[in-house]
Amino acid sequence: MSEKTAVFEEKMKKTISNLESEYSTIRAGRANPHVLDRIMVDYYGTPTPINQVGNISVPEARLIQIQPYDASMLKAIEKAINTSELGINPNSDGRVIRLVFPELTEERRIALTKEVKKKGEDAKIALRNIRRDAIDMFKKQEKAKEITKDDLSDLEDEIQKITDKYTVEIDKKAEAKSKDILSV
Repeated sequence: MSEKTAVFEEKMKKTISNLESEYSTIRAGRANPHVLDRIMVDYYGTPTPINQVGNISVPEARLIQIQPYDASMLKAIEKAINTSELGINPNSDGRVIRLVFPELTEERRIALTKEVKKKGEDAKIALRNIRRDAIDMFKKQEKAKEITKDDLSDLEDEIQKITDKYTVEIDKKAEAKSKDILSV
């Protein structure tokens, strides 16, 4: 890999890690604490991630338990969960909050797999945009006589191979997540 394509490969890696973090927030049939990653709690006027104001555990396959470090935060955490797009009502006993994840319906599973595919397609579009930017840059360098026509051809081949590699990786991740959602 040349240093000219390294920058673009790094951008592609970031696209993949962004996709992974988006996939981790899509809930499958079982409780996953990552679904709470994007939910912010008003902690004395400062938006704070839930995992910084309480201990999150998964005692059962369909249950997430949140124990606030500060008991006065219980209501704020409940409010944040209710206003999020998680779609689960928190149950509180005054000390801990329990989130019970219902069994996903077949309809919901199919809708989630469509969402997974769309996020995968969006990531592929991002890869193609990065490839296009790289090729544009290489063509400008060739026009400015910084690189030869042969160099341009080699760099275009190299960036295409890198793009293909990450496209396959996106397909694998989308397929794995879809399989996870569809497994009962």
